[in-house]
Amino acid sequence: MTQERDEIAVVGAGLAGCLLACFLARRGHRVALYERRPDPRAGTSERGRSINLALSERGLDALRRVGLDEQVTVDALPMRGRMVHPVLGEPNFQSYSVAGDRAINSISRGALNNALLAAAVKLPGVRVAFDHRLVGLDPAAGTMTFETPQGTVTAGAQVVLGTDGAGSAVRGQLLQHGLLTESVDFLDYGYKELTIPPLGGEFALEPGTLHIWPRGTSMMIALPNPDRSFTCTLFWPTHGTASFASLSSPAAIERHFAQHYPDLLSLAPDLVDDYRNNPVGVLGTVRCDPWQVDGRVGLLGDAAHAIVPFYGQGANCAFEDVVELDRCLDERADDWSAALPLFQQRRQDNAEAIAQMALANFVEMRDKVGSPVYRTRKRIEHALERALPGRYVSQYEMVSFSTVPYAQVRRRVRRQYQVLGVVAAGVVAAVAGVAVAFGRGRRG
Repeated sequence: MTQERDEIAVVGAGLAGCLLACFLARRGHRVALYERRPDPRAGTSERGRSINLALSERGLDALRRVGLDEQVTVDALPMRGRMVHPVLGEPNFQSYSVAGDRAINSISRGALNNALLAAAVKLPGVRVAFDHRLVGLDPAAGTMTFETPQGTVTAGAQVVLGTDGAGSAVRGQLLQHGLLTESVDFLDYGYKELTIPPLGGEFALEPGTLHIWPRGTSMMIALPNPDRSFTCTLFWPTHGTASFASLSSPAAIERHFAQHYPDLLSLAPDLVDDYRNNPVGVLGTVRCDPWQVDGRVGLLGDAAHAIVPFYGQGANCAFEDVVELDRCLDERADDWSAALPLFQQRRQDNAEAIAQMALANFVEMRDKVGSPVYRTRKRIEHALERALPGRYVSQYEMVSFSTVPYAQVRRRVRRQYQVLGVVAAGVVAAVAGVAVAFGRGRRG
């Protein structure tokens, strides 16, 4: 048994875990980073599981604080809006910001993870153990049991932090001990990855946008990659007559895409092979309470509050968790028993706010972005932002291009809509009054 009681154990060397190790090492803590997978820098990613990330201001802010923003985003590609592809007709561009100058950044999850991992292991006091799958945890003692290729090993730590994703083993252990409650709400939609390769050595589509094919009951998006390919993600129900389960033969797959995504067939020569062989991933929202136990075990990121990906905020939110925990440690002089409860108190409402906004944005992307009514509403919204700078700010701008707390964003948006409703009602009443007066004048 390895006894390292002065270490902070971070279980999960994904995005949040690696960044957390960097923040903790900067504070002078010794960090043990445990990961169930082999070293990802030495292998290849699992087929169909490399969903690109949309890194925006919250994530960039976290990276800046440890001097990693430029280093780890060197291959990120800025996307300044959506390019909406209808079934018929030309695609139309919808800017994310009123001035058209702000962008979210397409970046490979694997590339970002590898860069953060490399940055973490370079820091003094950080060690990493791969092929360590957590199978046991004594929360009171801080003792962990891992299965490894060499057999079962145990290790101890001063504090255990779970950053091991939506299927968190740390959360599962706390659940087994009866120390938290958990709910997982799955969508009846899944996702499948497809690929658009380079065309003649160049991007087959405009690379400065997030491409979206809204189809009501389904949706596909495409994000650019540095190798000039696009990673596409198809979202569709998992069961029923119009679902992933309803297509099996190559001919049926081609017919479906020819009908619903006609511009894709000529751009994706491996479409049928990708569709038939790439797995269908699940989508859901994870909630649990509490996020920590006695200041000895805590959860961050998806391990505490996984969300659906439709606002592009999963990684950004997890990085913001790391920033907030660092702030709580500052305020509580690295007293974990005080910092972890404070962290949950400050972040739980914000996590719930972005979870709800992400679910709502799925409906917007799937059903609304292609409609003339939606485009008119966005034009009005941008006009208001130009006319009332700083006083009227769209929800998307606040979520993606600021660090305003998510719960505060929701409250401000509700107030803005209430004011707009009053103004709109006044305009309607004024127009009606003019019409009545005009009618009376004509009759007179």
